[in-house]
Amino acid sequence: MALWGGRFEKGVDAFTQEFGASLEVDKAMAQQDIAGSRAHAKMLAEQGIISEPDQQAIDAGLADISGQIANGSFAWDVNDEDIHMAVEGALTRNIGTPGARLHTGRSRNDQVATDIRLYAKELCSHLMEGNRSLRRVFLDVAEKNMGVVMPGYTHLQHAQPVLFSHHMLAYFWMFTRDYTRLVAARDAADANPLGAAALAGTTYPLDRQRTTELLGFDHAIPNSLDAVSDRDYLLDLEYACSVSMMHLSRLCEEIVLWSSTEFGFVTLSDSYSTGSSIMPQKKNPDFAELTRGKCGRVYGDLMALLTTMKSLPLAYNKDLQECKEGPMDAAKTLSDCMEIAAGMLETMTVNADVMLDQARRGFTAATDVADYLAKKGMPFREAHRVVGELVLYCEKHGKGLEDLTADEFRAASDLFDDGIAADLDPEGIARARTTYGGTGHSAVAAQLEEARAALAAAEA
Repeated sequence: MALWGGRFEKGVDAFTQEFGASLEVDKAMAQQDIAGSRAHAKMLAEQGIISEPDQQAIDAGLADISGQIANGSFAWDVNDEDIHMAVEGALTRNIGTPGARLHTGRSRNDQVATDIRLYAKELCSHLMEGNRSLRRVFLDVAEKNMGVVMPGYTHLQHAQPVLFSHHMLAYFWMFTRDYTRLVAARDAADANPLGAAALAGTTYPLDRQRTTELLGFDHAIPNSLDAVSDRDYLLDLEYACSVSMMHLSRLCEEIVLWSSTEFGFVTLSDSYSTGSSIMPQKKNPDFAELTRGKCGRVYGDLMALLTTMKSLPLAYNKDLQECKEGPMDAAKTLSDCMEIAAGMLETMTVNADVMLDQARRGFTAATDVADYLAKKGMPFREAHRVVGELVLYCEKHGKGLEDLTADEFRAASDLFDDGIAADLDPEGIARARTTYGGTGHSAVAAQLEEARAALAAAEA
């Protein structure tokens, strides 16, 4: 019979027991469950609710169970429906009556909420570490390839030359924002529900501030109903994971494109590529594609929890048992994908000559040619028209802007002189954009310093 079975004449049948159990998922939170119980027992003793000898027996018993779980020797009972029953049942079998006093002033409702919050904080901290590692790689790649020029794109069409380092730093700042979201999710989880009991608090003189201190929470949740039924912090975690996975998917989409024969911008390491079972020549960017594909999986975790929560009345409902597996999956998936992305970036070869050659194609100098005319006094809209006609002329004659003679330029406008040649070089075009946040060498060097400072602040 279950620990709660006093009111029941019959036990749950085998399938119902299996359907309602969450032990396999809960095992991941075993140490958090034990930490919460040890804090609760210590507080009970300090408040005179249980005796000091009982508390010492409970603490020693829980420490022993913790060690067994850590080293893999703990004997799990398949009849236990969740981690709380598994630990308390083992404790009571091991130490007797003191173990039966552990649950005084506590419900599984506030117990599981405590476990999940502690576990969510740990997940966030782990993801924050992975995020910092990935951002270090973006900085390393940007510094290593400073000066490499590539075509920048809008609508996946050649637009203007940019530094490859500038492109990498765009992702650094994306993941910097992701870090802020992870910090916010951790902070949202950093509140203590223990002592709320089932939903209404308890008549025992619990000291919730004491368990808050013992468990390292920032504060106690002020409303017992909210304490046992809130899972917003898990939504925050899954949202943070979803946005970060979206950024990884964008990065991996570009890696897939850049490593293709058509682009040839990068060559992936063999360690981050696979072959074909039939085509001997193939080198496939499978790990970039898998990361891109796993984005939808994490989105699904977020939508599942949003859907579960959307119509739950206060306070606790069994539906909330479904809130645990999604965040675990989302965090594990993001962690793995960040590690894969870091490895791909660290080991890929950047083909600078191919990038520069492509930066010369597709009339990427057109904006600078229009600016050239505008700086000589022509209204920009008129300059835009003139250069557009020049591009049309080039397309009809199979030329690039860099192939035009001085006479052909002057035929379009007498404001052109021999100085126009300097505005047709992709490296010069990129270097000239020195405004804050621009792709010029000096601007990117300053951005690198700002990025280093941002990462150092996060690491501190």
